[in-house]
Amino acid sequence: MDTSTPQRPAPQDSPPGRVEEAIPVLRVREAARAVRWYARLGFTEQWEHRFEPGLPAFVEVARGPVRLFLSEHVGDARPGTLVYLRVADVDAVAAEFGVTAQDVPWAREIELSDPDGNRLRVGTPLE
Repeated sequence: MDTSTPQRPAPQDSPPGRVEEAIPVLRVREAARAVRWYARLGFTEQWEHRFEPGLPAFVEVARGPVRLFLSEHVGDARPGTLVYLRVADVDAVAAEFGVTAQDVPWAREIELSDPDGNRLRVGTPLE
């Protein structure tokens, strides 16, 4: 696994200094375990960084254009964070986790908790 942080080129049509994306940072106790859990949501590990072997990991996982940072570093984030993921088929995600999606006024949704207590609300907008 590559331990360096890759540099992404800035989009060509963006003014300098403009925010192009937000990437939530989620606190995890064991990055490898968290990566396996997020794989069930369709995320794949992109890279892992450690300042030295044996030190806490900082990992990026991605599902298409959606990225999350998973950090073992104390102080990077608080357990229990809520992230909303908009997906094309929430019922497929619900089936993977053995839960039932519910309709709310704006979407069909489920709520999951990762092994570290971070909450993910996953929804497909209603037509």
